[in-house]
Amino acid sequence: MEQASSETVATNDRLSEITLDSASIGRGNANIEHEREVAIYDLLDGNAFALEGRDEGPYKLSIGIVDDRLAFTVFSADKPSDEPIVAHFLSLTPFKRIMKDYFLVLDSYYQAIRTAQPSRIQAIDMGRRGLHDEGSRVLMERLEGKIKIDVDTSRRLFTLIAALHWKG
Repeated sequence: MEQASSETVATNDRLSEITLDSASIGRGNANIEHEREVAIYDLLDGNAFALEGRDEGPYKLSIGIVDDRLAFTVFSADKPSDEPIVAHFLSLTPFKRIMKDYFLVLDSYYQAIRTAQPSRIQAIDMGRRGLHDEGSRVLMERLEGKIKIDVDTSRRLFTLIAALHWKG
């Protein structure tokens, strides 16, 4: 019988650096800025990220919006070259309704945490998490066959995509 070890196996199927295209970032409020910082920190702390059919990790990822498309530009973290390994451009259309609803719920959530009863805050937060889960599922579907990510990585990437969309 094979025993499981508590030691973590080092893997190259991960992100070691993440940047957001500064031209794509809308200056948001302090809450959105904080969510973006936490998402990046959590992503770098633990993630699963692999290019389909390639083994050139660990990776550096740049996320931006180019010509109304979501751009995932992937670089090798081990090579000093500024030339990307691959760039994937995804239509934003599947995210538009989710983003619109997500921002409406976020606005309600941030207003509620100031004055609302805990039960109201919890109800709004459940709606926010549901939309967040839906957005992360759509992201995983859109990346299928291109980039393999786990659920936690997808959720955190969705937070960063939302931060790019935030108009304040």
